[in-house]
Amino acid sequence: MSLTPPIRPFDATPLRDRVVLVTGGAQGIGRGIAQAVLGAGGRVVIGDLDRDAGKACLVEWDVGDRARFLPLDVAREASVRAFVSRALAAYGRIDGLVNNAGPADPVIDDVSTLSLADWRRFIDAHLTGTFLCSKYTLPALREARGAIVNIASSRVLQSEPHTEAYASAKGGIAGFTHALAISEGPQVRVNAISPGWIVTDDWRKPSARRKPTLSKRDHGQHPAGRAGVPDDIGSLAVHLLSDAAGFITGQNLVVDGGMSRKMQYA
Repeated sequence: MSLTPPIRPFDATPLRDRVVLVTGGAQGIGRGIAQAVLGAGGRVVIGDLDRDAGKACLVEWDVGDRARFLPLDVAREASVRAFVSRALAAYGRIDGLVNNAGPADPVIDDVSTLSLADWRRFIDAHLTGTFLCSKYTLPALREARGAIVNIASSRVLQSEPHTEAYASAKGGIAGFTHALAISEGPQVRVNAISPGWIVTDDWRKPSARRKPTLSKRDHGQHPAGRAGVPDDIGSLAVHLLSDAAGFITGQNLVVDGGMSRKMQYA
């Protein structure tokens, strides 16, 4: 009698019929994740401040009732509460949450001149938004034994000048991730993805979409040979949301084409 475990079949639709909420899901990395969820057989609710971008997604995807857009301001508790409530009313369950919303441009003023309002804009949208969305989805996620994926950043590990607010917010998300994973296990798994340079020019709403103009040098900085695209983050998010990642929780997975491992000399 052979004791070798049987070959585990590959599931081409690992999120079949599961419901995943993606904040900031109408453009950029969020849209890439939402499309990956749909491609994996799931249903998706995207929440975003940009109504035009959200509505454009539904038109371009053309997947019927498998996708919905709801307006969402993750920094406002009432907005988050309404978003989650409407998602539950539409689908009756929540199996996954992707906390992606927040300002994408990390560079702001020198700390000596940075206003408290601008500091709070990053902290509230990224970190507080992650907390609020997790808070209101957790009862449904516990029932479904679901998963959360938080979008942090490679700036958790390295920085460039004048990115203190962004780096602090994303660093907070990394800490929140492993703390929540310990609190919620084993009912809910919680992981983070830290993207590096992800090119999103052609993943915007139609009126803002443009062809990327990266140079060979831009791509060549990456040991992988190119800068990233939203699909690179979407494919990992699908894995972390699926049963195939059942033994992965509390982790921050860096997806940066190897840049943070590359020695740099002046």
